[in-house]
Amino acid sequence: MRNVMNAENLQRAQVIAHKEILSFKEALVYLDVSESSLYKLTHRKAIEFFKPNGGKIYFKKIDLDNWMLEIESESKRVLEERIFSHLKRNCNG
Repeated sequence: MRNVMNAENLQRAQVIAHKEILSFKEALVYLDVSESSLYKLTHRKAIEFFKPNGGKIYFKKIDLDNWMLEIESESKRVLEERIFSHLKRNCNG
């Protein structure tokens, strides 16, 4: 049973990978979020979406990618390098 579900999930992921426009259900799989989370994002207009004729919700995959990459969390090493570079520029020696 588990192998069948994994095969179905793999097939669904492959189909989604080749699409530019995703349905609500496909976006759930792509983002790996719950229905309620995605509905909240659309309700707050925190994520771009389309609702042709006031019906089903669709997403451009590029908009979903942009939303996922919106807030970057830098590593400790990157922050240390940035601080060192700032100090080096602003201090005279």
